[in-house]
Amino acid sequence: MTYFQKEKGIVRSFQAELDAPDAEFCDVLERHTSASYRWRGFHPFNELRGAREVGESFWRPLRTALTSLQRREDIFFAGYNYIDDAQTVWVVSMGHLMGLFDQPFLCIPPTGKMIFLRYCEFHRVENGKIAETAMYFDIPHFARQAGIELFPIQTAAHLVQPGPLTHDGLLYESQPKEAGERTLSTINAMISNLGQWDNKLSLEEELRQTWHEDMIWWGPEGIGATYTIPRYAKQHSGPFRAGLTDRSPTTHIARLAEGNYGGFFGWPNFTARPTGGFMDMPETNKPGEFRVIDIYRRSDNKLAENWVFIDLLHFWKCQGLDILKQLQDTNYKE
Repeated sequence: MTYFQKEKGIVRSFQAELDAPDAEFCDVLERHTSASYRWRGFHPFNELRGAREVGESFWRPLRTALTSLQRREDIFFAGYNYIDDAQTVWVVSMGHLMGLFDQPFLCIPPTGKMIFLRYCEFHRVENGKIAETAMYFDIPHFARQAGIELFPIQTAAHLVQPGPLTHDGLLYESQPKEAGERTLSTINAMISNLGQWDNKLSLEEELRQTWHEDMIWWGPEGIGATYTIPRYAKQHSGPFRAGLTDRSPTTHIARLAEGNYGGFFGWPNFTARPTGGFMDMPETNKPGEFRVIDIYRRSDNKLAENWVFIDLLHFWKCQGLDILKQLQDTNYKE
């Protein structure tokens, strides 16, 4: 039996038309999206409605800034949404949008060189159209490639992130149902163990319940990527928990899996209050929203890799720190 092939075909056709060099963005979006199309993106784009608004507000500025745009996709899968008891089907695409940075983007000055925008998008497909999209991307990492560091020194490392170690993340063909069920079960167990920060085990012991010892956490600019359970605990999870408090329960809009891959997103996933130290920032006493996408690769019965997108610009704006506005003001004065 085949699963989700119709929905995958709709998204792949949309991507092919959108990525064409001469694409009319609004026209492409209108052909492939529903009349009530809803799009969620990271700050400063946030939530947009309808094909025209998405095309003019996001895609046209990006495609103007990046010439010869190329989609370098690393992961592609689909599945029923666990959150709404399989009432909806979502298709997920993750990778980089690469181009020549020839015009300014979000007040980031062009370099004339290659540049990569990390992205991950969840598309809800309904009645032959894309009805809803969550497209998250790493603007601070984009800025860093252009020589602008928006955050202080991070606790881990950040690179142009590769796809899966196994090079099998593009699930264009249907996958065995049982494999996706195992992946989703593993992700659910991990969320239960780690999601609320109230496990009585040590952090490393918590992680070993659902993660391989040589796990890789591919985090966003401002935090970085880290490798192995001990280094992940030291370089991200430990500092993250130490610098935040009053974490709310985890909430997701979509959570799904197919084959060995799965993931989720929320709007926001949770809120927490900085108590000082997180990302080398001071205590604010203000709750902030964490808009997050997590993508996972399962190996055997544990998680091996995790690609993470966090809207850190939005989180710090919740604290009264508008980093993009500061950059814009600086560039304007210069």
